[in-house]
Amino acid sequence: MSQLASSSYPCNCNPPHSNRLPNKDDPENPNTDTPLITKPTEIEPENAEVSPIVKEAISIAKIAFPMILTGLMLYLGPLVSMIFLGRQGELALAGGSLAIGFANITGYSIPSGLAMGMKSICGQAFGARVTNFLASPCKEHDVLTNFNQVALIVLYILIFRAHEKTWGGFSMECFKEWKSLLNMAIPSCISVCLELWWYEIMILLCGLLINPRATVASMGILIQTTSLIYIFPSSLSFSVSTRVENELGAEQPRWARRAAFVGLSSAILLGCSALVFAITVRHKWATVFTQDEVIVKLTSTVLPIIGLCELGNCPQTTGCSVLRGTARPKVGANINLGCFYLVGTPVAVGLAFFAGFDFQGLWMGLLAAQMSCAVTMMVVLARTDWNFEAERAKTVTGTAAAVAAVDDSKNASAEKPQQAGIPKDP
Repeated sequence: MSQLASSSYPCNCNPPHSNRLPNKDDPENPNTDTPLITKPTEIEPENAEVSPIVKEAISIAKIAFPMILTGLMLYLGPLVSMIFLGRQGELALAGGSLAIGFANITGYSIPSGLAMGMKSICGQAFGARVTNFLASPCKEHDVLTNFNQVALIVLYILIFRAHEKTWGGFSMECFKEWKSLLNMAIPSCISVCLELWWYEIMILLCGLLINPRATVASMGILIQTTSLIYIFPSSLSFSVSTRVENELGAEQPRWARRAAFVGLSSAILLGCSALVFAITVRHKWATVFTQDEVIVKLTSTVLPIIGLCELGNCPQTTGCSVLRGTARPKVGANINLGCFYLVGTPVAVGLAFFAGFDFQGLWMGLLAAQMSCAVTMMVVLARTDWNFEAERAKTVTGTAAAVAAVDDSKNASAEKPQQAGIPKDP
């Protein structure tokens, strides 16, 4: 009877037999062990991928930080010299400023500018993985520049075996293709010299002001200050140009554009930091070099102007490096020529000698030059066709001919089976 009732009126209290053991965590088959209120399932956080912008910033920083340390160590020499000269008096400090300026004009600016031209070619060649191409401009550049620190550089190369992938041995090829190197090196040299020589011209103009000894001495302190600040945007610019060169050589125009964007954004942040630094230390900075009240006062009044100059100088320096990275140093040279000598110099002379601003007027001229230069650089970079620059990089590094040769060989090998009557593989 009970069997009949149970068969006529099926009940869920007696589920069909299953070989599977009950599981209290199985939501589809609840049982007496299943809790009425379940705990909310914990959502495991997904591993968020690092933003491409952050990756690019890290890549730039890895190159820039060692260069910053190197620049700071090289800066210590002139800094210590200026501090000792300041202890000797106003005249000694002014004479030291002229001596350092003469050294910049006659020596340092020229080889550093020539090295910029080699860097553009080598950076794109490295990005294109044409390692054998790197040795040729290096050999040519050794002939162009001086032999300072040659022994230490050669020793470093031998110890760390940096030459194994690039050095193909000495050959007569180092005397060929000088035109392509000079097309890069000479405009880069002119661009660097035009900017550095402008400061030296300002030192000479200081001798025509009301108090020449104090203004020349203060100019020396301020140039040392700008040299210290310049280490950071300069290192950033070398890093950004390297990234742009590598990506263009690797035929990645979008990544090259990203590197330029990250670099320029970082340069703006550096400019803001330099402005804060200049305003913060304006009353105490000159006392590191001298205790002369006139020089200290002149320096403190100009330091805020220098901070404003860095708002334009940092993006301008980085923008010029992007132009070098795209193998367009002539554009940078023309911009520097126009902004520093057709804008900055007339403004500096007019404000200093005719508008009554005296020493401050010279630095206002620098402010006009830097700002106009930065704006012009931004306009040029905004109109850059990165796909075209990636194609042009093939010509710079010689990879276009190599790719064409490979394509010709592929076409020739593809035609051979058809001529022999053998069908090609699909």
